[in-house]
Amino acid sequence: MKSARTTAPIASVAALCLLLCAPAAVLAQEVDSSIAACLKAWGKHPFGKNPTFKTLTTSVKVFGIGKNTSDTEVTSSPTLILVNPGVNVMGGTVIELLNPNGWYCLRATVNVMGGLNLRAHCKAHLASSTDGATVLGNNTENKGVTVMGSTNVERVDCN
Repeated sequence: MKSARTTAPIASVAALCLLLCAPAAVLAQEVDSSIAACLKAWGKHPFGKNPTFKTLTTSVKVFGIGKNTSDTEVTSSPTLILVNPGVNVMGGTVIELLNPNGWYCLRATVNVMGGLNLRAHCKAHLASSTDGATVLGNNTENKGVTVMGSTNVERVDCN
Protein backbone atom coordinates (compact mmCIF):
# COMPACT_ATOMS: atom_id res chain seq x y z
CA MET A 1 0.00 0.00 0.00
CA LYS A 2 2.82 2.38 0.70
CA SER A 3 4.06 2.27 -2.88
CA ALA A 4 0.56 2.92 -4.25
CA ARG A 5 0.27 6.02 -2.06
CA THR A 6 3.60 7.42 -3.18
CA THR A 7 3.02 6.88 -6.90
CA ALA A 8 -0.50 8.40 -6.90
CA PRO A 9 0.70 11.88 -5.86
CA ILE A 10 3.57 11.68 -8.36
CA ALA A 11 1.13 10.82 -11.16
CA SER A 12 -1.13 13.69 -10.07
CA VAL A 13 1.77 16.12 -10.09
CA ALA A 14 2.84 14.92 -13.54
CA ALA A 15 -0.70 15.36 -14.91
CA LEU A 16 -0.93 18.83 -13.34
CA CYS A 17 2.42 19.77 -14.86
CA LEU A 18 1.20 18.73 -18.31
CA LEU A 19 -1.89 20.90 -17.91
CA LEU A 20 0.05 23.90 -16.66
CA CYS A 21 3.00 23.56 -19.02
CA ALA A 22 0.90 23.32 -22.20
CA PRO A 23 -0.50 26.88 -22.00
CA ALA A 24 2.99 28.24 -21.33
CA ALA A 25 4.23 26.74 -24.60
CA VAL A 26 1.32 28.32 -26.48
CA LEU A 27 1.98 31.65 -24.79
CA ALA A 28 5.65 31.57 -25.79
CA GLN A 29 4.66 30.91 -29.41
CA GLU A 30 2.17 33.80 -29.24
CA VAL A 31 4.83 36.20 -27.98
CA ASP A 32 7.20 35.15 -30.75
CA SER A 33 4.55 35.87 -33.38
CA SER A 34 3.93 39.33 -31.88
CA ILE A 35 7.62 40.15 -32.02
CA ALA A 36 7.83 38.77 -35.58
CA ALA A 37 4.90 40.96 -36.66
CA CYS A 38 6.56 44.09 -35.26
CA LEU A 39 9.95 43.26 -36.82
CA LYS A 40 8.19 42.79 -40.15
CA ALA A 41 6.40 46.14 -39.74
CA TRP A 42 9.70 47.92 -39.11
CA GLY A 43 11.45 46.22 -42.00
CA LYS A 44 15.02 47.25 -41.23
CA HIS A 45 15.97 46.72 -37.57
CA PRO A 46 19.12 45.87 -35.54
CA PHE A 47 17.86 42.69 -33.85
CA GLY A 48 18.46 39.72 -36.16
CA LYS A 49 16.19 36.69 -36.58
CA ASN A 50 15.83 35.53 -32.94
CA PRO A 51 16.00 38.71 -30.89
CA THR A 52 15.99 38.96 -27.15
CA PHE A 53 13.46 41.35 -25.70
CA LYS A 54 12.08 42.57 -22.43
CA THR A 55 8.40 42.80 -21.59
CA LEU A 56 6.65 45.89 -20.25
CA THR A 57 3.58 44.97 -18.24
CA THR A 58 0.67 47.38 -18.42
CA SER A 59 -2.29 47.66 -16.10
CA VAL A 60 -6.03 47.62 -16.44
CA LYS A 61 -7.83 50.87 -15.68
CA VAL A 62 -11.57 50.96 -15.12
CA PHE A 63 -13.36 54.26 -14.37
CA GLY A 64 -9.92 55.86 -14.05
CA ILE A 65 -8.90 53.50 -11.25
CA GLY A 66 -5.58 51.77 -11.81
CA LYS A 67 -1.98 52.71 -12.47
CA ASN A 68 -0.47 54.32 -15.54
CA THR A 69 2.45 52.48 -17.11
CA SER A 70 5.86 54.00 -17.70
CA ASP A 71 9.16 52.80 -19.17
CA THR A 72 11.73 55.38 -18.16
CA GLU A 73 14.89 53.25 -18.50
CA VAL A 74 17.30 54.75 -21.02
CA THR A 75 19.56 52.15 -22.62
CA SER A 76 22.80 52.82 -24.46
CA SER A 77 21.91 50.54 -27.38
CA PRO A 78 18.72 49.53 -29.23
CA THR A 79 16.39 47.56 -26.97
CA LEU A 80 13.39 45.54 -28.12
CA ILE A 81 10.45 45.90 -25.74
CA LEU A 82 7.18 44.00 -25.98
CA VAL A 83 4.38 46.10 -24.49
CA ASN A 84 1.68 43.82 -23.13
CA PRO A 85 -1.96 44.70 -23.83
CA GLY A 86 -3.26 47.83 -22.18
CA VAL A 87 -6.92 47.92 -21.20
CA ASN A 88 -8.80 51.12 -20.45
CA VAL A 89 -12.54 51.22 -19.75
CA MET A 90 -14.43 54.49 -19.13
CA GLY A 91 -11.51 56.57 -17.97
CA GLY A 92 -8.17 57.89 -19.05
CA THR A 93 -4.80 56.19 -19.07
CA VAL A 94 -1.28 57.08 -20.10
CA ILE A 95 1.44 54.68 -21.24
CA GLU A 96 4.88 56.33 -21.35
CA LEU A 97 7.52 54.78 -23.62
CA LEU A 98 10.45 57.08 -22.93
CA ASN A 99 13.57 55.16 -23.95
CA PRO A 100 15.08 56.93 -27.00
CA ASN A 101 16.71 53.59 -27.94
CA GLY A 102 13.47 51.69 -27.38
CA TRP A 103 11.88 49.64 -30.14
CA TYR A 104 8.40 49.21 -28.69
CA CYS A 105 6.23 46.38 -29.99
CA LEU A 106 2.62 46.96 -28.93
CA ARG A 107 0.75 43.69 -28.54
CA ALA A 108 -2.63 45.40 -28.46
CA THR A 109 -4.60 48.08 -26.70
CA VAL A 110 -8.25 47.99 -25.78
CA ASN A 111 -9.91 51.30 -25.11
CA VAL A 112 -13.65 51.49 -24.39
CA MET A 113 -15.34 54.82 -23.70
CA GLY A 114 -12.15 56.48 -22.55
CA GLY A 115 -8.91 58.10 -23.62
CA LEU A 116 -5.64 56.25 -24.07
CA ASN A 117 -2.56 58.40 -24.56
CA LEU A 118 0.73 56.80 -25.61
CA ARG A 119 3.61 59.16 -24.83
CA ALA A 120 6.67 58.01 -26.77
CA HIS A 121 10.15 59.49 -26.94
CA CYS A 122 10.69 61.23 -30.25
CA LYS A 123 13.49 58.80 -31.22
CA ALA A 124 11.68 55.65 -30.04
CA HIS A 125 10.37 53.19 -32.63
CA LEU A 126 6.76 52.02 -32.41
CA ALA A 127 5.00 49.14 -34.13
CA SER A 128 1.86 47.15 -33.46
CA SER A 129 1.64 43.41 -33.76
CA THR A 130 -2.03 43.68 -34.78
CA ASP A 131 -4.22 45.83 -36.97
CA GLY A 132 -6.73 48.11 -35.31
CA ALA A 133 -10.44 48.69 -35.25
CA THR A 134 -12.29 51.86 -34.26
CA VAL A 135 -16.01 52.11 -33.55
CA LEU A 136 -17.52 55.54 -32.86
CA GLY A 137 -14.20 56.98 -31.76
CA ASN A 138 -10.81 58.30 -32.74
CA ASN A 139 -7.71 56.15 -33.09
CA THR A 140 -4.98 58.18 -34.81
CA GLU A 141 -2.64 55.23 -35.38
CA ASN A 142 -5.43 52.69 -36.13
CA LYS A 143 -3.78 50.22 -33.74
CA GLY A 144 -5.64 48.27 -31.09
CA VAL A 145 -9.37 48.42 -30.45
CA THR A 146 -11.13 51.68 -29.66
CA VAL A 147 -14.86 51.83 -28.98
CA MET A 148 -16.42 55.25 -28.25
CA GLY A 149 -13.11 56.74 -27.14
CA SER A 150 -9.76 57.91 -28.41
CA THR A 151 -6.25 56.55 -28.71
CA ASN A 152 -3.48 59.06 -29.36
CA VAL A 153 0.28 58.90 -29.77
CA GLU A 154 2.18 61.93 -28.47
CA ARG A 155 5.89 62.31 -29.23
CA VAL A 156 7.95 63.87 -26.42
CA ASP A 157 11.55 65.13 -26.00
CA CYS A 158 11.93 66.09 -29.66
CA ASN A 159 14.73 68.61 -29.01
